Amino acid sequence: MTQDTQSPCAERPRERLLRHGVQALTSAELLAILLRTGPRGSNAVDMGRRMIAHFGGLRRLLSAESTALLAFPGMGAAKSCELLAVQELSRRAIEEPLRQGRTLSQPDRVKELCALRLAHLRVEHCIALFLDSQLQLITCEEIARGTLSHASIYPREVVKAALAHHAAALILAHNHPSGLAEPSPADITLTRQLKQALALIDVRLLDHLIVGATEVTSLAQRGQV
Repeated sequence: MTQDTQSPCAERPRERLLRHGVQALTSAELLAILLRTGPRGSNAVDMGRRMIAHFGGLRRLLSAESTALLAFPGMGAAKSCELLAVQELSRRAIEEPLRQGRTLSQPDRVKELCALRLAHLRVEHCIALFLDSQLQLITCEEIARGTLSHASIYPREVVKAALAHHAAALILAHNHPSGLAEPSPADITLTRQLKQALALIDVRLLDHLIVGATEVTSLAQRGQV
């Protein structure tokens, strides 16, 4: 395996980080610090560049599943586990303040969490943020996944999950693989049906977020919840 120490000085990411700080490094160089080595005939920075290009950007790479990481040339179990650990630490870092403070006072952080979990996905997924009576996050859970344009979300399943988590409120979020964050008529209808179903068990639907490629739309902010 080719070591980073065999690279030109300008491509030694650890030394550059210590000398100039993390902001001076490219994404490929930062990734190389995790990878440490590249496949034979290459170095970790080159491998980082190829991975970013292969996965279609840094966000998709850092959200890739283990099978996709392991399939990339030069990625073994150790490197894959390190990238998966970074993914999970990022999610937990965003979730942590939501578990300690009122979710409604942190709308940007809620959108950031939902974007991190959903924006990169190529098929439609739906998650729910279950909240306690103080509107602090209990857990964030996937409740449906589907196709390029549709995920079947059943109010009874959301109600069942809310009861299982002893939730007092929840925020629904799903992605549009098209990249557009504009709600469809079906999204608005689902929101109304879900709000009515949850009201029967005294659980509030606080918002329904539509996650696009670069933005997140709140139906509550539009007065549609």
